Amino acid sequence: MATLCSLQSFLLQHPLHPSPKIPSLLPHKQHPRPKPSTVSCTAVRPPPVSISVANDRIFNFAAGPATLPESVILKAQAELYNYRGSGMSIMEMSHRGKEFDAVIKKAESDLRRLLAIPDDDYAVLFLQGGATTQFAAVPLNLCAPGDAVDYVVTGSWGDKAFKEAQKFCKANLIWSGKSDKYTKIPSFEGLEQNPNAKYLHICANETIHGVEFKNYPTPSNKDAVLVADMSSNFCSKPVDVSKFGVIYAGAQKNVGPSGVTIVIVRKDLIGNAQPITSVMLDYKIHADSASLYNTPPCFAIYICGLVFEDLLEQGGLAEVEKNNTKKAGILYDAIDGSNGFYVCPVEKSVRSLMNVPFTLQKSDLEKKFIKEAAKEGMIQLKGHRSVGGVRASIYNAMPLAGVEKLVAFMKDFQARHP
Repeated sequence: MATLCSLQSFLLQHPLHPSPKIPSLLPHKQHPRPKPSTVSCTAVRPPPVSISVANDRIFNFAAGPATLPESVILKAQAELYNYRGSGMSIMEMSHRGKEFDAVIKKAESDLRRLLAIPDDDYAVLFLQGGATTQFAAVPLNLCAPGDAVDYVVTGSWGDKAFKEAQKFCKANLIWSGKSDKYTKIPSFEGLEQNPNAKYLHICANETIHGVEFKNYPTPSNKDAVLVADMSSNFCSKPVDVSKFGVIYAGAQKNVGPSGVTIVIVRKDLIGNAQPITSVMLDYKIHADSASLYNTPPCFAIYICGLVFEDLLEQGGLAEVEKNNTKKAGILYDAIDGSNGFYVCPVEKSVRSLMNVPFTLQKSDLEKKFIKEAAKEGMIQLKGHRSVGGVRASIYNAMPLAGVEKLVAFMKDFQARHP
């Protein structure tokens, strides 16, 4: 900076070319030297980052992107300008550099600890495209065009996955809850599975309809695998990964911002993709390159890593599940104890701990309910456009205080609208 200032000062005092305002310094003419100019150069630095808990944050009940742990946001804020002394932001650094290499390896390691993912048997991939892209990637990687696969459809996302799979294999719909408006899950014993199916697919938690598997079916074909879309309950409770061939999840609900999709795939299932499979959908390509075949969503992966650290600090997923069960219990009790003013249509045994849909007995009050809740600092309570009503998404990062405030508001609203 000092050298630059000296150079600027010199040029002002000794121009290289004649100027109409400054006399020429060419040797054949004598002119008095111009009065030196004073140039002050000061390095511009951003103001210091103040890390404190904000008092003006609202309770965000959105289904995704969703609320993140406040401690994670504050840590990311503190590291954003100069990541751990690297002299650059995490958003600027190369995905091939040593700094990001440490970030993605730590994120994978912590996720393996959280879910007890066996190193030798399963690959963990950080991909892009959302869970919706996996609707195509799963059949493309796990079966040939003529192979049969089974789908249990318990909501809108399971239905979308089934329809996409039909393009790449012989997908069979062995059960659908559509006729019951997706409010239940079938008895596993009653499922008429295809004995030759390559895999059985479920959506572990239906974000829109609030239906969640509490345990999991077993494929009838001993050589088949169970595949699960866990986008909206990923890392909300312990899961026995060994029961699955593939688990996939969009991160933007429970473990990070939008932009990264996590795939946990059994290694012996990798390497048999259909010839038409794009390189970006081929699990082998990404497994062989450790999720760095092309530029990954670096910042989103970094945030996921911070969330994984936070979940471990809480005591792991068993403790997380306890917290989630408590929060959901408070909200469901308020709904069930309202004498019909609020109604949750989902069968009690399969109610989601993450997404709680409900309606008001007087449906004309729903817009008012949502509007007044927003004024009280509780936003994104409107139900999905396909079903309407109200929906409170209470993911891991939703604090107990948020649920308690919502319940207090619900009781007050009911008292004001007898």
